[in-house]
Amino acid sequence: MRLLRIHLFACLLAVVSLTTATAGPNFRRLDAVMQEAVNDGVFPGASLAVIYKGQTVYHQAFGSLTYNLKDPVADTTTIYDAASLTKPIVTTSIIMQLVERDSLDLHAPVAKYLPNFACNGKEKITIEQLMRHNSGLRAHTFFAETCRTPNEVFQAIEQDSLAYKPGTETKYSDLGFILLGRIIEKVTGQSLPANFHARFSGPLGMKSTMFNPPRQLQPYIAPTAPDTTWTLPRSRPLVNDQNAALLGGAAGHAGLFTTTGDLMKMVKMLMAGGKYNGHRYIQAKTVRMFLKKTDAPRALGWDIITPGKSSAGSRFSEKSWGHLGYTGTSIWVDPKRDLAVILLSNRVWPTEENKKIRKFRPLLHDTVVECLND
Repeated sequence: MRLLRIHLFACLLAVVSLTTATAGPNFRRLDAVMQEAVNDGVFPGASLAVIYKGQTVYHQAFGSLTYNLKDPVADTTTIYDAASLTKPIVTTSIIMQLVERDSLDLHAPVAKYLPNFACNGKEKITIEQLMRHNSGLRAHTFFAETCRTPNEVFQAIEQDSLAYKPGTETKYSDLGFILLGRIIEKVTGQSLPANFHARFSGPLGMKSTMFNPPRQLQPYIAPTAPDTTWTLPRSRPLVNDQNAALLGGAAGHAGLFTTTGDLMKMVKMLMAGGKYNGHRYIQAKTVRMFLKKTDAPRALGWDIITPGKSSAGSRFSEKSWGHLGYTGTSIWVDPKRDLAVILLSNRVWPTEENKKIRKFRPLLHDTVVECLND
């Protein structure tokens, strides 16, 4: 009996030791910050993932799909409109592959791939300038006011005049990434969704990531702001961005729907220098080249941290890179800490006038770092 007691006591100690050894950071403060955001109306619901040293250390959801208590609660499988996260996750990732396989030249003029672009002072604008948002193109245009088809949108951008001299300023532009999506399709002979599925989302097993999700998935998709201005006779795609909708729901700047679970695979792959689960998707030197911090305000297809006024807060290092999405989405990666934070939300429901997420984002990222430092 005494030996049995000793054995049971030893087993108990082993369990306690194992639990202590594998216990992760205390994220109770992060839980509270997220729940308070829901209570304060920052967004109806959200899914949040934290990757630290190659491991998923936090993956939780908060709130509901809308503020209607009868609607489903949000969970980590809720699908969100990623908005401008389409730019780095889809368009930039595909361009990384095309560049390293010599199918696309970053330093070549856009007109090499879209000849009609060579007018009104745009002859020398390069692919790289589109990706760094210093091409001189205007930030945004509501094309539905003048265009009825995707071809008319592309023609309008090609014929547009410049907002400033290329290379002299950096102004975030959807138009440049609309063109980049078009260039990808021209170079590869495949649609942007087909490219992304074949190169990344399919091999990575991102089963809930897609453009133009079918209507039967709508109960699992967080809604965005209703569009009361759609005048085209055809059905409007679910995507919140009207220009992406006009382009058929899939464009280089917006249109992707995804989950935090799926995005973690892409982010882990990029954090590991283009490799995931033993498969190499992008060469490490290519990833480094695109994410390299330079004197320019932006990396290639990604944003880089601006000290003192970043949505990544005050605790992410100067080497951090990331991107935001209009619907309330974001990715920020701090390579110095080997840390990534992925937020998906639908802050635009029921109105795009809700701007509370601007103050929330820095608080969120500061809280993550504080929890890891405790």
